[in-house]
Amino acid sequence: QVQLVESGGGLVQPGGSLRLSCTASGSAFSIYTMGWYRQAPGKERELVAAITSGGMKNYADSVKGRYTISRSNAKNTVYLQMNSLKPEDTAVYYCNARRTPTHLNNYWGQGTQVTVSS
Repeated sequence: QVQLVESGGGLVQPGGSLRLSCTASGSAFSIYTMGWYRQAPGKERELVAAITSGGMKNYADSVKGRYTISRSNAKNTVYLQMNSLKPEDTAVYYCNARRTPTHLNNYWGQGTQVTVSS
């Protein structure tokens, strides 16, 4: 079992920055692919960024060049640095941990609200 706890959300003005953190309990954090997803009101949850156990990263086109995902296996933590925030980035952001077989090893955090507004 893995428990994920997100932090770092809040209210920020357009153009501002936030850094989200997600800390995992349990063992073997380093073998998990870690991801950040978001869900805006009335929309489906979407992948924002992910980082594999080997450090490979991928991003949604909408956040490329503005967001950076990173991980610290020593701290069991994954980060999402968000810069140049836009009102359309407003959503609940969720942390995800998964490894094969994913139907048995797919975990979610409780979510943290990010609101971009002037």
